[in-house]
Amino acid sequence: MEFRPDIGQLSPTVREHLAPANLLRAGINLSNFLLVSSRGPQGEPQGVSPDMARALADLLGTGLRYVPYENPGLLADAAPCDEWDVGLIGAEPQRAEAISFTPAYAEIEATFLVRDASPLREIADVDAEGVRIAVSGRAAYGLWLDRNIRTAELVRSGTLDDSAADFVSKELDALAGLRPRLLKDVAVIPSTRILDGHFMTVQQAIGVPKAKAEAADYLAKFVAAAKESGFVAALIARHGVQGLSVAR
Repeated sequence: MEFRPDIGQLSPTVREHLAPANLLRAGINLSNFLLVSSRGPQGEPQGVSPDMARALADLLGTGLRYVPYENPGLLADAAPCDEWDVGLIGAEPQRAEAISFTPAYAEIEATFLVRDASPLREIADVDAEGVRIAVSGRAAYGLWLDRNIRTAELVRSGTLDDSAADFVSKELDALAGLRPRLLKDVAVIPSTRILDGHFMTVQQAIGVPKAKAEAADYLAKFVAAAKESGFVAALIARHGVQGLSVAR
């Protein structure tokens, strides 16, 4: 699927920031199954975010190397370490301390799963005395909860599977997650339901380390063109992803 937008001249400085040695190193978060939905014959990531990186490399006329990370926290931690040139990751204020982000190209709703018998009926009910919430702590929605939950207790775990297991084994009151993942959880955890609405939307963006912030404007033009042209929508359709939408 070719995408070659006309977004203006690329300066030598920005090219050097994005593709030193004529190679674009793209940090990929493997834990987001909406954005990395499969693996290729050699185990390489496939999905919407790898395809966005491929389109950028094609536009630059450079090679491409995927730099995979098991979770978004590890990808963000590597920002000052010169391991990647662009990172495809959820934009969050904490991460923005080390990463300059484009506007989002895609977004995903985050909400809560609760038990059928729970008195929690709406999103606003969850932040209350005595409520314990299972959450994968370094996910973008987990960082949002860190900033915004005032009364409820957050019970953090390292992975999505662990947070679901904690919800069951520790008899917690709510499980925070992306709606598409919770739709899978509600099918296997008996007597549970998903609350309507969302407490936030994860804004999937392209970031560069702060030291390469000059490149952010060029990337923002790339993202805008990808949305406006229908390229992002076409990638979502191509990979058959449910629950991921083009960012507004």
